[in-house]
Amino acid sequence: MRLPNKKVLYTFISALFIIFTALWTQLFFSEPQSVTVLEPKWFLNLFDGESATRERVANVLTQNEGQTTFGAVTKTSSCAVRGPLPDPNCTPGSVFTDLTLERMCTPGYTKEVRNVSTKLKAQIYAAYNIEYPQPTGSYELDHLIPLALGGSNDASNLFPESEEPNPGFKEKDVVEVYLQEEVCAGHVALALAQVQIAKDWLAVYNEIDKSVVSRIKQKYSNWSN
Repeated sequence: MRLPNKKVLYTFISALFIIFTALWTQLFFSEPQSVTVLEPKWFLNLFDGESATRERVANVLTQNEGQTTFGAVTKTSSCAVRGPLPDPNCTPGSVFTDLTLERMCTPGYTKEVRNVSTKLKAQIYAAYNIEYPQPTGSYELDHLIPLALGGSNDASNLFPESEEPNPGFKEKDVVEVYLQEEVCAGHVALALAQVQIAKDWLAVYNEIDKSVVSRIKQKYSNWSN
């Protein structure tokens, strides 16, 4: 192997010495300067947001303790949405009664059980006096109790939900993801989550910290934009 020229080597060593001397002087002989310590605030905020959200949502869900049933369908026409909420007389919600938590929490479960025909979709839109089909992105035929929380494909669990005004179906998607995460992690009882989302999902959405909403939307950016 060819050794470097002595003159080049001496020049390189001299340069290193000058740089080292300058750094030493700056570090030990210059006046102290204020140092800004960068804390991982985004991580701390997210942790605090998750913790605060869990506590606030728990307070909402405890109001449903002892409730395990949903209302009955009392009409199938002239249904009217209440903002982002369905008509409780037309869409009280329903679930798969034989579903196990293990299966529900298995990735890909919702794709396996989703089964709503075009005929049924048209029927639900007609019940709510809304033309079908609607422009893409303006409405979605929503499962009031989502499949991800054990909701069924029955007509009593379906309603046309609009994107606007906010909060709309994209915000409800956030609630669905959050509750499914909490249920599958063992933090929330499935029955409480089902009853609450059927009754008033907005009550949960209003308690979810903005940092948690942002996390979920980033995770599922394909439907949150």
